[in-house]
Amino acid sequence: MKINYSKLEKKINIKFKNKDLLIRSLTHKSFDRSNNYEKIEFLGDRVLGLIIAKKLLEIYPNEKEGILDKKYASLVNKRTCLEIAKSINLQDYILIFNPKNKFVDIEDKVLSDGCEALIGAIYLEKGFNITEKVILDLWREKIKESVITQIDAKTKLQEYSLKKFKKLPIYKIISDTGPRHKPIFRIAVRLHNTKFYNGEGQSKQEAEQNAALFCLNNNLK
Repeated sequence: MKINYSKLEKKINIKFKNKDLLIRSLTHKSFDRSNNYEKIEFLGDRVLGLIIAKKLLEIYPNEKEGILDKKYASLVNKRTCLEIAKSINLQDYILIFNPKNKFVDIEDKVLSDGCEALIGAIYLEKGFNITEKVILDLWREKIKESVITQIDAKTKLQEYSLKKFKKLPIYKIISDTGPRHKPIFRIAVRLHNTKFYNGEGQSKQEAEQNAALFCLNNNLK
């Protein structure tokens, strides 16, 4: 089945001159081991981080670094990239190994990685200013949500645990995988007499936050 990339270009309001670059940014290594999105994703991850950090400093010039770091972590992570990828139907454009040419349910990680790779391709094709515009357009609602200052999930879980059990939550590292430049941490947390709840993230802090949020969602009912 031929993929109509022009639909994607319309969604992000970008017209690629170098179509091969666009296609490569959406090609998984299972489809082509030598010409895939891994290195472009490496670049896109850094470009996304820089642009979001720059925007947060513009919005919150007087905010403390710790608060900025939490807002940044909520905007630049696998979960948010996955949501952005789905918002532009990126799953319709990813090239992945499919020997029987049937419908393939693309994994969430592939979609979030593809989102970062697409950002890297836009940067290589159009430069910083246009990439910044694309990212801020796609992340607009997410950035608006960051305006609402909330107590982070880990703090909420700690307060809940101390109030109900008079004990702190227990965290433990389950795994630390992935390449050095982009690790994936899996951390579990439990309260007194509860099972462990897992969370993933590109840092221990992000994984702990996600685990704490999962634990809260299953215990504050």
